[in-house]
Amino acid sequence: MSAMPATRHAALRYTALRLAVFAACFVVIAVLAYVGVLPEGVGASNPLWITLLSIVVSAPISFVLLRRQRDAMSEQITGSVERARERLNANRTMEDTDDDAARA
Repeated sequence: MSAMPATRHAALRYTALRLAVFAACFVVIAVLAYVGVLPEGVGASNPLWITLLSIVVSAPISFVLLRRQRDAMSEQITGSVERARERLNANRTMEDTDDDAARA
């Protein structure tokens, strides 16, 4: 159960950093809309407009800046899947052995 320190909480770290990038983009875009550099939207659509624009802007930024964290998360998930697959195969082997013993 000992995971490497670099991948121990990789999924949590990546998710938190994604949210931080989104929040930073949201704040910057909200300020730019308030100042008048960006359009504020139509009528009451301002929060939705800023949220959607923040999602569109933060996605490529996260893709580039968080590559290392994404790779660490991928390693963590791959390791977990491999361990689960090994346990499943071991359980199948035990069941097959038990079935063979019961038939004999």
